[in-house]
Amino acid sequence: MKTRDKIVHAALELFNEKGERNITTNHIAAHIDISPGNLYYHFRNKQEIVREIFALYSGELLERFTPIQEQRESLVLLKHYLDSIFTLMWKYRFFYANLPEILQRDDELHHQYIQVQEKLQGNLNNIMRAFIQLDLLDLNEHDMPNLVTTLHMMASSWLGYQSAMTLRTNITEQVIHQGMLQMISILKPKATEQGLEQLELLEDGVKAMHA
Repeated sequence: MKTRDKIVHAALELFNEKGERNITTNHIAAHIDISPGNLYYHFRNKQEIVREIFALYSGELLERFTPIQEQRESLVLLKHYLDSIFTLMWKYRFFYANLPEILQRDDELHHQYIQVQEKLQGNLNNIMRAFIQLDLLDLNEHDMPNLVTTLHMMASSWLGYQSAMTLRTNITEQVIHQGMLQMISILKPKATEQGLEQLELLEDGVKAMHA
């Protein structure tokens, strides 16, 4: 692995473990046994490393999230969406747990984040329309934007909410899966009888991960 890639992966590991605000470039350099000068050859400051990590995250998220056109079975579509969002939420959990602070100090990164989230919201719109066409959701066009916004807000802010509600946030995979269950619960009141059956199957699958 190239030194630049080692720096990025070390930073991600440390940010997730100890929190981005608690880690300096010196910590990152020491973690992979290189000099601070060697790190600065690749990145001028920590913020550039954060941007690099976000580029990896956004590329992976968009690749995973774009629905495959042949996937017409609704449970597959929804599971694909939830797995994509929350698997990457776990992998890049430092970013979600401290999102407002990270974005507020970097306008360029904030702009990139907004662009990615707009694409994700568009894809989520397409998934919800597929559910309606398959008679799995009882939803009219007027109510669609509110539902999509609520789901998107839940996905993007779940870890921030968890961080705010506990004195010592311990982000675990169980916390991630609780977010998946919350999103399913948002959809259930809008589901048809057939849709509710599929959502409950998916719900049972998520719960079984921690049985």
